[in-house]
Amino acid sequence: MKYSFNGGFISLSSAQADFAPYFYDNGPYSYNGNMALFSLSEDTAVGTQIYCLNGTDPEGQEVRYGLSFDAGSKEYFRVDPISGNITLVEQLDREVVERVTIFVMDANDEKPEFLNMPAIIDVLETTGSGSSIYKVEAVDKDTGSGGSVTFFLQNPQSTLFAMDRHSGVLRIKSGEMLDYEKTKTHFVTVIARDGGGDFNGKEQFMSSSATLTINVIDAQDTPPFFIGTPYFGYVYEISEPGSEIFTVVAKDGDAGNPNPIRYSFDDGDDGVFSINKTSGCSCITFSPFVQASEISPEGRLMDYEVTMVVIRVVDLNNNPPTFYGENGPKNMFELTMYEHPPEGEILRGLKITVNDSDQGANAKFNLKLIGPGRMLRVVPQTVLNEAQVTILVEDSAAMDYEKHHFLTYKLLAVEIDTPERFSATADIVIHLLDTNDNAPKFSSDYYIARIPENSPGGSNVVSVTATDPDSGPWGEVKYSIYGSGADLFLIQPVSGIIYTQPWASLDAEVRSKYNFYVKAEDAEGKYSLAEVFVTVLDLNDHPPAFNDNFLEKTMVIGAPVKIEAVDDDAEVPNNVIEYAIMKAEPDNNIFDINADTGEIMLKSYIKSMAIIQNITKQRDCTWSLVVQARDRGQPSFSTTAVIKIDITEATQLSGGPLGSFLMQNRNKPLQILGMLAGVISLMVIVTVIISTATFMRNKKSNRILPNRRVRRRARKQQTWNFKNPFKTPETAGEKFRVEEEEPEPEVIVDNVNYNNNVTNVVRHWPLPPCAPSLPPPPPTYIPGERQWAVPTVSATVAPKPRKKPFMNRQDTVNLALVSELKMKLEQKKMLKH
Repeated sequence: MKYSFNGGFISLSSAQADFAPYFYDNGPYSYNGNMALFSLSEDTAVGTQIYCLNGTDPEGQEVRYGLSFDAGSKEYFRVDPISGNITLVEQLDREVVERVTIFVMDANDEKPEFLNMPAIIDVLETTGSGSSIYKVEAVDKDTGSGGSVTFFLQNPQSTLFAMDRHSGVLRIKSGEMLDYEKTKTHFVTVIARDGGGDFNGKEQFMSSSATLTINVIDAQDTPPFFIGTPYFGYVYEISEPGSEIFTVVAKDGDAGNPNPIRYSFDDGDDGVFSINKTSGCSCITFSPFVQASEISPEGRLMDYEVTMVVIRVVDLNNNPPTFYGENGPKNMFELTMYEHPPEGEILRGLKITVNDSDQGANAKFNLKLIGPGRMLRVVPQTVLNEAQVTILVEDSAAMDYEKHHFLTYKLLAVEIDTPERFSATADIVIHLLDTNDNAPKFSSDYYIARIPENSPGGSNVVSVTATDPDSGPWGEVKYSIYGSGADLFLIQPVSGIIYTQPWASLDAEVRSKYNFYVKAEDAEGKYSLAEVFVTVLDLNDHPPAFNDNFLEKTMVIGAPVKIEAVDDDAEVPNNVIEYAIMKAEPDNNIFDINADTGEIMLKSYIKSMAIIQNITKQRDCTWSLVVQARDRGQPSFSTTAVIKIDITEATQLSGGPLGSFLMQNRNKPLQILGMLAGVISLMVIVTVIISTATFMRNKKSNRILPNRRVRRRARKQQTWNFKNPFKTPETAGEKFRVEEEEPEPEVIVDNVNYNNNVTNVVRHWPLPPCAPSLPPPPPTYIPGERQWAVPTVSATVAPKPRKKPFMNRQDTVNLALVSELKMKLEQKKMLKH
């Protein structure tokens, strides 16, 4: 077992450094090396050799091995100090203590980290060639080959030093000597590189570098100096008189040939503490126990009592917290890094240590990080004496280069339980580097543009704008358009100006709406979209047009005549038409026109043909009007048409819709004849269907009239009353209505043709034919009774005599109108010939 003592001893340095030996790390589950992660079965027999320690010394000296156990614990193993073989000496029991090791497969993702670099060391100029002057220490958190570290010097040919690649021991090259007069300071760059390993499927080697500053010390020109100041000593109640408290070490500044050093108190020994004049060891010289003894009359000591006097040394709070960098006290730390680091990442570029040289409560303090937002946090938050300060990323999104090119924080250390509340601050400045973390963004989600339809090819339509806050090429935006409506348009990739194709011809009457998408893209393909809506503005480039520049209309007094013109423009007011009567012959003051609808009507005071004839002094009822149709565009276009209007009395239209139709179309005899032919055809078809249905029913029931005289009850003669086919009946059965026979009326027809001299016409119209009578229904069948049947005999069906059709007044008026129209048609043919 290795025993440790309170207090430490520091010996004076010699010219050649002596560094501690070290173990080989042969990896987990190895039986040779440093016993890392070694496992052993509990049934291993006592006396079994279980492991072999393996180490070496940087200076090549022979090493000895030992084992150290916790105080009071059982010693299960024994080691041979020379060979390093470890033997089991006590039976193991797994159920007493159980350790579980979980292995995580490592990837080579960590760089080696120096433990004692960068550093500054002093070397006497008289240090011998080949001497060891420093041992560089570095660790790699990876395992296996990725965790093994080897050391190299940068530019080894140009330096006086050499490096042991495995131990990290720095030596003066063989055959080289330091010379204070030539070079007082040497800067050696040490590179620590791992053994390489897989990372993301590829082999990767990682390395770190640090600088060692070597100050060459001259000889015989400086006074002695203390090493390791300030010194602190502690007095415990169990300390014996003469026990060491602490040891001070001083060296002659002339390290080449140092003089002996003698130690003493500045104010002399006070009887409580003493110091060894040659070794610098400070000791207690009094006993912490007080004895009270009785004195006999003769002056002889008798019985006595001993009590203990406790002397407590109280620390003074005379040291504030202090921040240290790699080269000593420092109050300014800077770091350059990319924006948006992963949350929880350690800012490894910041090497910050904080220390308070006081003891106990005087050295307890809190750490706080004060700065913008909550992007970073500091660990630990409470420190006793000394700690390595770690800065972690808390809010990655807020560390945005576009918002902050650099971040400034205050690192504050404040004592907790002291009345003085000493504190210290350090500035942390983080410079952010940009990444392409933003896509271009349009100033609007959509753009609305308008362009006149007569715009030439290459005309500008609209300018779109998108911005990318990233820097450099990542912030450069290029534009493009696509979509079904983009065929007639182009866009300038840099400026974002959208214009029409050089060959494009816009026409609002063909297509007035276009929409397509515009794309803004940065150098790495990040993009955003916006929609563009283009409206082709209509221009007044089409005049109104009538179907025919010469129109013929028939006007009934009291009813308007409508004309209509069409404007091919696409939008109002270019396609809104106003109508006006420019001229009317033979009289210009009997018509009005609705400017919006084009309805032409007589003045409100004209109620009959007599008034018109009184105004015009003419019996002619035909007018010629020049009507203008004008649009409301700018400039306005117009066109005219000649309307020939025949005026008739309103009484002539008492024949209902049929009469109105005949009167309004009396100048179109072919249309009237076609309508009449259709009506007659419809009546014939209906009659044939009814007759066929009746015949088939009679044939099916064998009801054929016999050739013998059958006396039947007289029936009233039924007539067919023809209704106007243009009037919609309430039901299908009301198309024909059977009425009782009436005496033949005398029809008096008014003269509706003022060009004839006949005043009254008396005409007799034949009655329409009677519908054939239906046979009586067959007798109802009664079960059990004898069925009677009409005997079938040879017979003929005698037709009934025709009667004159009945004509009412409505039919008379319709026929009169047809007759008048025929006469007018003949008159027109005669005039043409």
